[in-house]
Amino acid sequence: MSNRSKWQLIYLLTDILSAVLVWLCFLLFRWLVYEGRIFSVETVLIPAFSFYRPLLLYPAACVVVHYLSGFYLRPLKHNLARHFLTTLCSAAIIALGAFFVIIIDDKVSSYELYLWSLLVLFSLQFTINYLSRLAVTLYQLSHINDITDEPIVIDLPDDATEQDLFTRISEAYPTGKEIILKPRMKDILTGAARISDLQSEAMIVITDQHMSDSQICIKRAFDVIASAAVLVIGSPIYILLALLIKVTSKGTILYRQERIGLHGLPFDILKFRTMYEDAEQGTPRLADDNDQRVTPIGHFLRKYRLDELPQMWNVLKGDMSVVGPRPERPYFISLIEQQAPYYCLIYKIRPGLTSWGPIKVGYTDTIDKMIQRLKYDIAYMENMSIGLDIKIMFYTLGVLLNGKGK
Repeated sequence: MSNRSKWQLIYLLTDILSAVLVWLCFLLFRWLVYEGRIFSVETVLIPAFSFYRPLLLYPAACVVVHYLSGFYLRPLKHNLARHFLTTLCSAAIIALGAFFVIIIDDKVSSYELYLWSLLVLFSLQFTINYLSRLAVTLYQLSHINDITDEPIVIDLPDDATEQDLFTRISEAYPTGKEIILKPRMKDILTGAARISDLQSEAMIVITDQHMSDSQICIKRAFDVIASAAVLVIGSPIYILLALLIKVTSKGTILYRQERIGLHGLPFDILKFRTMYEDAEQGTPRLADDNDQRVTPIGHFLRKYRLDELPQMWNVLKGDMSVVGPRPERPYFISLIEQQAPYYCLIYKIRPGLTSWGPIKVGYTDTIDKMIQRLKYDIAYMENMSIGLDIKIMFYTLGVLLNGKGK
């Protein structure tokens, strides 16, 4: 387990225990204020309020809010001010959510009690959660030399070529560590180098994403929910397509193919088989409109991109995202890098089912189109946001409905 994963788990467990303590303290407040019988044994043992279900659901809801806030993504990178603000905002959201789901159903004698309940829950949530996180953070800072995952620092001379630079970056990505480039003179002059704090020198962080931690986590949560929903709700379509593939040609229904994804690591992508069995022999070749290797049903599947439906499983697993650069095979990556050595830059994000590149370029049946698509994908990566993802999904829907998938 990496240092980051270990501390992610520690913060997660701390938040769960804090949430349990918060809810127990809030129950005591409700019994005291609503009933005035806090010392009544029968009330404590047999409370008038629902006890066990909120005791389980409240910590679960807190963890969801904390995850979507981006707190768990890079816990070793956050300073005390960031912890304070993130915990404060999360406490406000949690308290308001609990108010409208649970507290508003309480039978109270005065509306002022509603406001007091909301204020007390918010205060308990923020205070207990922040103090527990602060204790963990202070311990973490006192052991910083033991817990930090050392980044990979690339230091190249001024006369190094672009090929040298991107080769080093490509080799470093599979480690999963932060990649930092010591700037050369032209990087400083063009403003590419940045100072993260006043006690450090200017650096270029290659692995930094252009989305906030919160947006990254929201994007991943959407991927999980959307892929799970499609796999369940769309199961009749999956079954129908599987039967059509099976009865129209010999071979397996699903086709596995190695692709390169996040951090430059390989994974097996799933597709509905669109070619005859053993159609690809020897050197990989891109399919075209008149490719004799493609089955009749395969042409239909490719036209509407239905062959990519099984990749929802890749999205659910975390190999891919709904929106992101299309992953390529190692063979074609090697050809692309001969003309575009910067291909490795897209390794910083998960590949996806669709992105700006496939929408603008369409089906890539040549290396030139792949390079053209790469430029759009890098532009997407440099401007990533939840809003942009939504736009891309709407554009993709139009492409699919018009049958322009190929």
